[in-house]
Amino acid sequence: MVINEDFSLHKTKTVSFSLEVAQELLKIYHSPLYLYQGEVLRQEISHITRSIPYHNTRFQFATVTNGNIALLKIFKELGWGLHANTPGDIYLGLKAGFKSDNIVYSGSNLNRQEIEQLFNWNIKILNLDSVSQLQLCCQIYEELKGKLTPPKLGFRLNLPELTGESRIGIRPEEFPQALYIAQSAGLKIQGLHFYRGTGTNATKAFTGVIETLIKTCQLLPDWNYLDFGGGFGYRYQHQGIQFDWGIFGEALTEALNKLNRKIELIIEPGRAVIAACGTLLAQVVSVKWQENKQIIGVDTTVANLSVPSVHGGYREIVTWKENTEQLYLTDVCGNTTYSRDYLGKNCQLPALEIGDMIGILDVGAYGYAMSSHFLHRPRAAEVLLEGKTHKLIRRREDYSILLNNQVLT
Repeated sequence: MVINEDFSLHKTKTVSFSLEVAQELLKIYHSPLYLYQGEVLRQEISHITRSIPYHNTRFQFATVTNGNIALLKIFKELGWGLHANTPGDIYLGLKAGFKSDNIVYSGSNLNRQEIEQLFNWNIKILNLDSVSQLQLCCQIYEELKGKLTPPKLGFRLNLPELTGESRIGIRPEEFPQALYIAQSAGLKIQGLHFYRGTGTNATKAFTGVIETLIKTCQLLPDWNYLDFGGGFGYRYQHQGIQFDWGIFGEALTEALNKLNRKIELIIEPGRAVIAACGTLLAQVVSVKWQENKQIIGVDTTVANLSVPSVHGGYREIVTWKENTEQLYLTDVCGNTTYSRDYLGKNCQLPALEIGDMIGILDVGAYGYAMSSHFLHRPRAAEVLLEGKTHKLIRRREDYSILLNNQVLT
């Protein structure tokens, strides 16, 4: 097995399934194919759970990163709840069997109909993004009062010294106005949601803000929960920074245990817990050479990975080629005419042939979730591998999907 790491020959990441398993899966389910390893996902869930010893902690998977119901059920089985950023996240969670009190919402810019839907679903914790969203939420609550159990309300925090410049959340100077609005509707502001920023790997970026964050929370007279994000990164490159859950958990637990009040801690990992379990399998369909550089064409596309400008374009690539003594500078290219359809650039790979298989690693987060019909390619199937057994958890699309909801005259 050869590991592709752009501009590097280090071979550190592997997959725990064999070529024979990969071949069997492609024979049954065809290529390209998202493959999720249940054992890997369970190990990541267990590791994060053990890392935070604080006694009053609830773990909520950020389902924005992967909404496949079969995978959501694994989180439910292991005692986690869900963290929703949109009403669609909540819808999927309810379909996966989560109860409404096991779902926390932290989102932005909902309209009236969507906020009413959150109330109808009886979501118990709502972290709001602006004073105007709070005003609308309180207005709807008063209209529906008598039909609803009062939810816990919180704010998404915008504090530049902690969060950097961000469009998300409200600032402490807005707290008095917001507290007055909530009180006027018979509600309380009981928590803060801290979001550090997408894909932050530096542990100190989280531990270094704990003291200031707690002081900010204490500006709320009814503070009783802390939703500590949000934004936990994943090490896609082996030489990159690795977030240390143990150090983070100990520091946060120590700080909360010093308080003279009971605080509920909410932790909401997304990519950090699910990225590693996913591999995108694909086959080589074209090979050409430009001088000493190998140009490999495969039957998938960057449209089946996260948007590079948003969630990073780097993924390690493996191939099961036997002869690995001679490696070549290689570009792995997708099956569209998009000029940036590169799945790997300047990789070190052996000479490949049509029909060979590659595996693109760490696609469990923002893989299928951000895939699209760009250039009118139907999306791939998803399969869950549990030990020696496997099952289809999302069917492959065909071209008929491109006509969905079109009005044909």
